Amino acid sequence: MFADPRTGEALRDATAADRVHANAPLANLTTFRVGGPADWLVETRGTDELLRVLQVARAHGLPLTMLGGGSNVLIGDRGIRGVVVRARGGEIRASGPEHVEADAAITINGLVRWTVGRGLAGLEAWAGTPGTVGGAVCGNAHFGGQLIGDLVHRVQLVGVDGRVQRVEQPAMEFGYDRSRLQRTHDVLLSATFRTSRGEPEALRAIARASLAFRKRTQPLETPSAGCIFQNPDAARDRVPEAIPPSAGALVDRAGLKGRTLGGARVSPTHGNFIVNTGGATAAEIRQLVESCRDEVARRFGVELREEIVYLGEF
Repeated sequence: MFADPRTGEALRDATAADRVHANAPLANLTTFRVGGPADWLVETRGTDELLRVLQVARAHGLPLTMLGGGSNVLIGDRGIRGVVVRARGGEIRASGPEHVEADAAITINGLVRWTVGRGLAGLEAWAGTPGTVGGAVCGNAHFGGQLIGDLVHRVQLVGVDGRVQRVEQPAMEFGYDRSRLQRTHDVLLSATFRTSRGEPEALRAIARASLAFRKRTQPLETPSAGCIFQNPDAARDRVPEAIPPSAGALVDRAGLKGRTLGGARVSPTHGNFIVNTGGATAAEIRQLVESCRDEVARRFGVELREEIVYLGEF
């Protein structure tokens, strides 16, 4: 890969020299622990730096990829072309009596701790969710039958033209694992969430119960990207009556739990998780995903749709 030194100079001017890296490994920045390098990896601190880096990418005609907490993504073994931005830091602030605004780089767990500690209810059940506010809003993360987009009041975005705008929740095009950001490629700067008053101890109890449920039902001790497939849609998918309408149940009933391909394995704990048992490649993981999808379709006539996001070149 060729990393143009002029691009590096412009990126260092926009941020700091020690946070701009050419041909940078990305595997350890993802929860799967796989994937090739980025042409350019830039760590930004704060909205002003992020906006400057976005401007450099536009000026140099380079594709831009936002990488938050590195969960729910699979980066190809050949890496990502252009500029990968890893935003870090940020702030959380009260925005009126019933709203909390969080910068996109804030982790979901950090946001939960902040709200619970101040007796603000609404987000406590999201304890243990990997990743950042930006990634969760972009993919409209879900847990326990709730979509995080349902809690969003408004967001602040920067468009591909560099224009910053505030967008109200109805215009975000939220759906299951979906938001307008996937269509427009706007970048989230912050999100404002609706909250209400609650008792901190009661909220902590809900957060602890959420964490315990995840630990009990998910293979958190092994590198993975969370759920691989979306759950079936009752409006379009006909799941056999004897099988619960979940992707994990379909993978399980197809006899795929424990199936391996190289270092990739369908988790014996949860059929909708593929784990890296050590030394897996992105190609192996993707092939195992496709194998599970094809086998479920053959056995049950249900076409599973990936929830995981593929980034870069495979």
